[in-house]
Amino acid sequence: MSLNKSSRMIAFAAGALLVTVGVAAADTSVTATTDLNVRAGPGTQYPVIGVIGAGQNAMLTGCVKNSRWCAVDEGGKPGFVYSSYLTADIGGAQVVITERPAEAGVVYIDPPAEGSIKVMEGATGSIRGELIGPVGHVDMIDPPDTVRTYVTSNRVEPVYLEGEVVVGAGLPDTVELVDIPEYDYRYVYVNGQPALVEPSTRRIVYVYR
Repeated sequence: MSLNKSSRMIAFAAGALLVTVGVAAADTSVTATTDLNVRAGPGTQYPVIGVIGAGQNAMLTGCVKNSRWCAVDEGGKPGFVYSSYLTADIGGAQVVITERPAEAGVVYIDPPAEGSIKVMEGATGSIRGELIGPVGHVDMIDPPDTVRTYVTSNRVEPVYLEGEVVVGAGLPDTVELVDIPEYDYRYVYVNGQPALVEPSTRRIVYVYR
């Protein structure tokens, strides 16, 4: 092999390494502001494959352009999360990833090809409104097992909304809340998950996972 050809190959390899390092350097440590679903794809129509607990960290690997959904890696488990509930230390300040300032160095990625990831049954084409934010303060509750049994035994037609199912998010008036016998809270199946709702504020107070 000639010296010039060898030099060109070394230069190419070095360039490729720099590109790889550049992409890795764009990875950002992010923190979940509430218990946050990790989904198989960038949308509520995809199944939940994990949860990042409130205050826990994950690595942000990229965001879908013109979308609030971002790809993360939490302990070697990749998935997608709704970026309105992720923050990162950008220039010494905690910034919500949805805002995506230029200095955050967020990498934009293409969404998965249609059909490459299975969506939840009934989810496609049924988005009806949006979860109301920002997340408001709610009192934490610990529902009894009898409530879980009632809610899971009496399934209702799910409603799919833009955004993610988190404690403190509000439901639009168009979503019907279902009574639970002898219990102060009501329930609804939203984005594939049953949730308990405080009827006067219409805010989610508990999510069954």
